[in-house]
Amino acid sequence: MKKIKYLSLLVAFITLIACSNDDEGTDTDTGNEIDTDNEVVNEDFEVDDFIWQAMNLVYLYKADVSDLNDDKIQNQSEYENFLKSFDSPESLYDALQSSQDRFSFLTPDYVALEKQFSGISKSNGMEFGLVRKTQGGDDVVGFVRYVLPSTDAERKGIERGDFFDAIDGEVLTVNSNFQELFARDSYTVRFVDETNNFTPIEDINLTAVEYTENPIFISKTIDYKGQKIGYIMYNGFTGTFDEQLNDAFGVLKTDGVTDLILDLRYNGGGSVRTAIDLAAMITGQFTGDIFSKEIWNENLQAQFSSGPNGEENLLNRFVDTIRTGAPINKLELAKVHVLTTDRTASASELIINGLDPYITVVQIGETTTGKFQASATFYDSQNLGRENANPNHTYAIQPLIFKSANKDDITDFVDGLVPEVPFQESLLNLGTLGEVEEPFLNAALEFITTGAVPTSSKSNLLNETIGESKMHSPIYQKMYDNTKDYSFLLKD
Repeated sequence: MKKIKYLSLLVAFITLIACSNDDEGTDTDTGNEIDTDNEVVNEDFEVDDFIWQAMNLVYLYKADVSDLNDDKIQNQSEYENFLKSFDSPESLYDALQSSQDRFSFLTPDYVALEKQFSGISKSNGMEFGLVRKTQGGDDVVGFVRYVLPSTDAERKGIERGDFFDAIDGEVLTVNSNFQELFARDSYTVRFVDETNNFTPIEDINLTAVEYTENPIFISKTIDYKGQKIGYIMYNGFTGTFDEQLNDAFGVLKTDGVTDLILDLRYNGGGSVRTAIDLAAMITGQFTGDIFSKEIWNENLQAQFSSGPNGEENLLNRFVDTIRTGAPINKLELAKVHVLTTDRTASASELIINGLDPYITVVQIGETTTGKFQASATFYDSQNLGRENANPNHTYAIQPLIFKSANKDDITDFVDGLVPEVPFQESLLNLGTLGEVEEPFLNAALEFITTGAVPTSSKSNLLNETIGESKMHSPIYQKMYDNTKDYSFLLKD
């Protein structure tokens, strides 16, 4: 694959605008800006200028946003007044996004973002969802999806399937500020008995610390009705764990599995390169063939197509080594069963869509999120790269930059990917992850071995997830690309 580099983007099309040093706008004694027209000085100019310049260059939906037209920058005074009209970098960034865009984001702290991309974030270990208690009701309860190992939640005995209805004494409703509540480093959770009208049971205080999450939550071989079936519950496409993922496939290969269940029910996405590697681990017989195609904005699409290697710049092919250079452990399967929910997004959907032209992909569960676009991190530097980023702030943007299509040009699945075998988890009977009796896993095992189509048991809770344990993490449901070398975009 091409070497990772984002250090050459901006010079290709535009020249960054520095803060004005004209005598008319600068105090020559102090070097500070002065306002000769009695207008408010834009203290966020550096950040705002970076945001506009970067979005003008790389944004996938640039053509939808009139304020990203190239002529916006032709009149310096008008351009500065335009940026000044926004009260914060956040409001500017929001205004520059297309109505098609559900996923681009801005961060004021790219150091924390970089840690999250490496699987590092503050966590108390309780991964959960939030639902209404009843159809149309305002009361909300949380349910624990799973607990991360060696965390405060595990040490205090919290388990999958536990329910709670209050945080720090505040009873949860649809009007609660979930992002603020669950972003606290420490909070007290009131757990309730869901079988007895949600009667309070106990309060447990949970404290978050910096934690590195291994996305390979479970990997095992299951002997079921005479068949060896591999099972991997994979919760994020985190590139720093590619070697561990490859090792897990090596064990499955040694075990002689004939089938694979890839559990992506809670996987919101991640690295494009990791998705390419995973696709090759599942198969292995398609090295060099097209796994996915990239569709950028009109300007960049033309630049990539006319650059060195032409259209090849827009293709991602099946590989035979992971990004570290280690040989891929290949199962060479002709069929894979993938477990999905409405939380399955981005790189998870890329796996399903990219493999579909080559092998039989049996999707079991619910319709996925519908995110077929990738993003990348851009910094305030002359070339938008991390090196030599502006030391005056730590803002970075993560805009959508291209759409992914499979080799048959299938993309734009806005409404998600629909399962061949429908199944919905019952919140009142979640079971123990990785055990053959766990309802979702058992549904897949039965379908593989007997062809039986599962039936979902309904609960009295409305399965409309209105919040997530990862909701304060901006990378959830993100597919990001860090595989391109943009140096050929440079102009002399």
